[in-house]
Amino acid sequence: MKKYIIFLVVIISVFATGCSGYNRVMKSDDYGAKFEMANDLFDAGKEVKSIGLYEQVYQRMPKTGEGELSYFRIGKAYYIGEDYYMAGYYLGMFSKRFASSPKAEEAMFLSALCGVQESVEPSLDQNATELAISDLQQFIDRFPNSNLIDSSNHIIDRLRFKLEVKDFDAVKLYDKTMQYRAAVSSAITFEEEHPMSDFHEENRFILVKNSYFLSKNSVNSKKMQRIEDTIERYRIFVFEFPDSKHINELTRYYNLVLKEKESFIEESNL
Repeated sequence: MKKYIIFLVVIISVFATGCSGYNRVMKSDDYGAKFEMANDLFDAGKEVKSIGLYEQVYQRMPKTGEGELSYFRIGKAYYIGEDYYMAGYYLGMFSKRFASSPKAEEAMFLSALCGVQESVEPSLDQNATELAISDLQQFIDRFPNSNLIDSSNHIIDRLRFKLEVKDFDAVKLYDKTMQYRAAVSSAITFEEEHPMSDFHEENRFILVKNSYFLSKNSVNSKKMQRIEDTIERYRIFVFEFPDSKHINELTRYYNLVLKEKESFIEESNL
């Protein structure tokens, strides 16, 4: 028991000494000591604790090598600590304030990754996702020979797929709620914005199906054009996806729309 108490006292004393040393350096006017301790803390995996010291060093000598490294490591410490808002600010500003620095490339990339961390699931607002894509593209444009280009493109593809999922979910919702005109319009827009989508077949299926119901429920002034649109869209679908599981259903709509067309022509000629 006595040995345990002695050991505990030693540990507390070491900890207290460490804290007092940190506080003493924080309050001192020795900026060399501040910079040295900040580096020791950062290199020892105590990055967040180094921030206060680095901030003092940067404020004192912002245009020196020490100030440059301090500013960069403040941003990186926040990034490691998962405070992506603060990390994004410092790292983003670093690539502007120290544009010619060897660390500008890493700073700009990490700043973009902070934006990626803010990207939410597809069902929510995707402004952060679009900003993250823009930031990564700016990084690619600025450092076209970077070793991080492949990683950046991979992340962009992943973010764009998230936007694609959100857009297709909207198409499916209009289809599910039988909003025929909105389903047709959103399916056309989806095809224009995502021409190589994995959802291409399903999107085309929704387009043809809702095109049929839209034509069926149209006023006479728009009916013939919508019938022709449905026929054309069906033929394109069959050409592109001859083995689709949706062929039988769409063929049924196709035969019905042909009868609609015939009846409409007959009525128009009376």
